[in-house]
Amino acid sequence: MQDELFSVKGQIVLLSGASRGIGRALAQGFAERQAQVIITGREADTLAQTAEEISTGEHPVAFRVCDVSKSEQIDALFDSVIGEFDHIDTLLNVAGLNTRKKVEDYTLEEYDWIMDTNLRGAFALAQKFGRHMIGRQSGNIINIDSFNTYAPLMGVGPYAISKAGMQMMTRALASEWGKHGVRVNGIAPGFFPTALAAKLWAQEKMLNWVNEQTPLGRLGKVEELVGAAIFLASPAGGFVTGHTLRVDGGMSAGINWPVEL
Repeated sequence: MQDELFSVKGQIVLLSGASRGIGRALAQGFAERQAQVIITGREADTLAQTAEEISTGEHPVAFRVCDVSKSEQIDALFDSVIGEFDHIDTLLNVAGLNTRKKVEDYTLEEYDWIMDTNLRGAFALAQKFGRHMIGRQSGNIINIDSFNTYAPLMGVGPYAISKAGMQMMTRALASEWGKHGVRVNGIAPGFFPTALAAKLWAQEKMLNWVNEQTPLGRLGKVEELVGAAIFLASPAGGFVTGHTLRVDGGMSAGINWPVEL
């Protein structure tokens, strides 16, 4: 028995930054539930391989090369996708990048590099496809937020700033576009062993730290983000907008301090 309440079957779903990591897992999750999935990223070869590997059912996963930090590429993406698929039901802003160093050591060029993808690019993509959703009086946008919007971590200042901006963007767009039938929400992942963070979690002290601080006592699995995205994109989330759903094993639930209970 399939519950239509959580169905995304037949939806046309576009994901930025979906050739690997969290984006790939989310794309696969939608593809396995019979959505027409389109993934984007900066590397054609990686996108092509990912699309082939996660394609299932009657709708092969499509891909488009797009660097969201470049507005002309977003324009080209929009024309290509709408030209072939007519519309987008759900847009997921996943593309993001980061570099770790002390705040005082970032150059302004590095700051711009992070902001242009994580925030400006996400806004430009949401705005471009959001206008089309407004015209259709229907649509759904999901922004991939971060644990850093609960508490900024040391060494990733510009990244935390970009995600804080994304969280406010989620609320601002939800407030303005709700009357047009467009919902906008966020998902804030906790700590996951993605390729981007592989070196970090390879350190025993870091792995011990996250296991101690997370109530569920472990790193997340990228597949565990799929349920949140499906919920927000499906009829089950039909009255949810402007919300950030934290999928972090309870890490943002409170502060773990060394007291005996």
